[in-house]
Amino acid sequence: MLGRRAINLFSGFDWWLLASVFLLSCFGLAALYSVDLGRPDSNMLDFKKQIIFFVIGLLLFFLAGRANYSFFRFLAGSLYIVSLVLLVGLLFFGSVIHGTRGWFVIGGLSFQPVELAKLSVVLILALLTSREARSFKTLGFFLKSFVLVLLPSLLIIAQPDFGSVLVLWFIWFTVIILAGVRRRKELILQIGAICRSIHARFFLFKDYQKERFLTFLDPARDPLNRGYNVTQSMIAVGSGNFFGRGLGFGSQSQLRFLPETHTDFIFAVIGEELGFVGSFFVVGLFGLLFFRLFRIMQTARDDFSLFTIIGLAALLFFQFLVNVGMNIGLLPVTGITLPFMSAGGSSFLISFLLIGLAQSIYRAR
Repeated sequence: MLGRRAINLFSGFDWWLLASVFLLSCFGLAALYSVDLGRPDSNMLDFKKQIIFFVIGLLLFFLAGRANYSFFRFLAGSLYIVSLVLLVGLLFFGSVIHGTRGWFVIGGLSFQPVELAKLSVVLILALLTSREARSFKTLGFFLKSFVLVLLPSLLIIAQPDFGSVLVLWFIWFTVIILAGVRRRKELILQIGAICRSIHARFFLFKDYQKERFLTFLDPARDPLNRGYNVTQSMIAVGSGNFFGRGLGFGSQSQLRFLPETHTDFIFAVIGEELGFVGSFFVVGLFGLLFFRLFRIMQTARDDFSLFTIIGLAALLFFQFLVNVGMNIGLLPVTGITLPFMSAGGSSFLISFLLIGLAQSIYRAR
């Protein structure tokens, strides 16, 4: 009787989707365990905290997967407003970490509202498209969606956190393009992107952010300062060869030559200690994840579920692409974490919640 109830409880789940994020999380936990081994003063704190986040993330996944996805449609507007209020509160009460005022720290626990903002933007854009299904190609829909992304972007720029701003605009751009905007609006998008880039280059970017881009173009111009991170990351990935040095035996990560090993450069730890085989397996798991999201997209029942999957797939894909790209020197360092693998409760839990939402849509097919 209990077995039958358990089967009914989890019936209709996409187990390949769950398997991909579960294994990615295990790779991340293994890398964090290895990194903590090389830091005797850490008491394995990052690894222990990530274990707790992993358990909570699985719980969120199953709860969201069992819920009706229309519940998220009902919450979309409220969640968007709450995220804006939290982003405003950060400007006055947020804690500064690595030069960014992006965290609320209470009793040793930290929360990053920008991760909630990413989820809320996915949902609010999906809600807008579902309500204006006959207006995808109108200027009104274009402007409404633009403003919905612009408001949190301005608050996030004030932190400043340009990496997260890029994530929001990539979500918007993907939704707008797949919604079917006309070519005239595509031209407006391209001109707007060029103007924003020029404006950011001269008025928004700080000196260290400009240096990051110049270092990306030529890491050797300042290998001991601005180019240090990306240089050490490429050395770590390259030294892993085919099978890697083994967990706990990476010279760059264990001897602390490689910075931010538990967040920004965790893929470099995988490349050094598990080699090409481990890196290929991680990329393959992400490929399986995006393939399953694409299949769920094909079975979506309505516009809200369709554009929710499009938005969350765009969010996860952009973060994966940028993080791996900066680890191997193909993209500038932006501070964007690797989904399901980088340490950090806010990003980790929101990623699992997104996949749970995808499961809910899959079950409703």
